Amino acid sequence: MTRTPLDGLRVLDVATLFAGPLAATMLGDFGAEVVKIEHPTRPDPSRGHGPSKDGIGLWWKLLGRNKHTITLDLSKPGGRTTFLRLAETADVVIENFRPGTLEKWDLGWPELQAVNPGLVLARVTGFGQFGPSSRRPGFGTLAEAMSGFAAITGEPDAPPVLPPFGLADSIAGLATAYAVMTALAARDRTGEGQVVDMAIIEPILTVLGPQPTWYDQLGHVQERTGNRSANNAPRNTYRTADGSWVAVSTSAQSIAERVMRLVGRPELIDEPWFASGAQRAEHADVLDAAVGSWIAERPRDEVLAAFEKAEAAVAPIQDIREVMTDPQYRALDTVTTVDDPELGPLRMQNVLFRLSATPGAIRWAGRPHGADTNEILTELGLTEADLTALRTEGAL
Repeated sequence: MTRTPLDGLRVLDVATLFAGPLAATMLGDFGAEVVKIEHPTRPDPSRGHGPSKDGIGLWWKLLGRNKHTITLDLSKPGGRTTFLRLAETADVVIENFRPGTLEKWDLGWPELQAVNPGLVLARVTGFGQFGPSSRRPGFGTLAEAMSGFAAITGEPDAPPVLPPFGLADSIAGLATAYAVMTALAARDRTGEGQVVDMAIIEPILTVLGPQPTWYDQLGHVQERTGNRSANNAPRNTYRTADGSWVAVSTSAQSIAERVMRLVGRPELIDEPWFASGAQRAEHADVLDAAVGSWIAERPRDEVLAAFEKAEAAVAPIQDIREVMTDPQYRALDTVTTVDDPELGPLRMQNVLFRLSATPGAIRWAGRPHGADTNEILTELGLTEADLTALRTEGAL
């Protein structure tokens, strides 16, 4: 097989739910050896999130892919000692306990650094390691609320809208993977590891764009605009004659002009306000009426074909059924098939990006709770007597 870019990198994933574990998944997809460490009696809650088949959580199959799974209670003396031995062999530890929890178990940065000076410790929490909110329980929903995301999402006369999926957690997971790789690049130069402090409330604020700068310089507060944009128009979702929906974007001036010619309203291009996206947005009612009425008279396939011929930007509003059969996603193998011992052929999202020389791969889907405990700990040098003692203590 082609050598993967992260061959030889060992990651200990002691995080739960989404942000931290997703970062570990991203590393595992490109060849890192990821050891997922779960509590012996309280496994990662993602195993029970969402729909299941034959009692097997399907979300875990995605989040747990490319990970070896072992059980270990870090709060037990034997669990602590074993974890330190594992940390000696690792390059990265990813955790998302509340600040102070690892320290309570004598597994804080000083202890980890002492056994492995080159270790990168990624600490993923709702609010970061310090500050007045740092010890509060934190979830992605709170980040979506605090960051300003919910405040600008939804219709102007309706309540703020939260996303129906783990948006902030997912953004933080991707950011954590990037942060870990940055810390490892620094280690390549210095030989020393360091701590990554990732607060889930921060990456989502970054992807919201220049709102802090707008407010700082102009006192501007972005309002909810529904599907419309304050920066260009027409930009909205429109219903077709057969009851489907399409999305139209005109971020480029040339695209806006093509759309108006397509829908039979070329005279609007000559309006003084049409020359800039912001001014077009101020006349969104006129533009939406022109585009919406034209689209409403035609079935979706005809609308898509006409926009494509005119080289105007349009996309169908697809649910997951259509995503699974979309020809572009199929060409990219974005949703790929994994052979799973428990469920058989299993379809899930492929690795996040393609590398031409050292591509990533899904080697296996999420494994059963503790499936690799004996193998991993035996490789670490523990004997059968050691494992029995750990089980007697409740550390395994």
